Amino acid sequence: MAKKKNKPLIGITAQGIGFRLSSHEKLCAERMKQLLSSISELNKKVSKLTEDVSKGKGMVSVLVFLGTIAAAIIGFLNIK
Repeated sequence: MAKKKNKPLIGITAQGIGFRLSSHEKLCAERMKQLLSSISELNKKVSKLTEDVSKGKGMVSVLVFLGTIAAAIIGFLNIK
């Protein structure tokens, strides 16, 4: 007795696996797009924060300079 060939069944299984694989790849591609957009948004936020910190450091140095001048003037005027 000859064995039955299961080629059509294998073909259907391969198509099903291919369909699941392609849908998985689409899902992964969408996730990657979301990750890339999130990363670029975070990079923008980091650059803005860096800029704000630089401005803050500049402002602190100006305030320290003005405080030093004010302390020097007050100290000079309080000499007996």
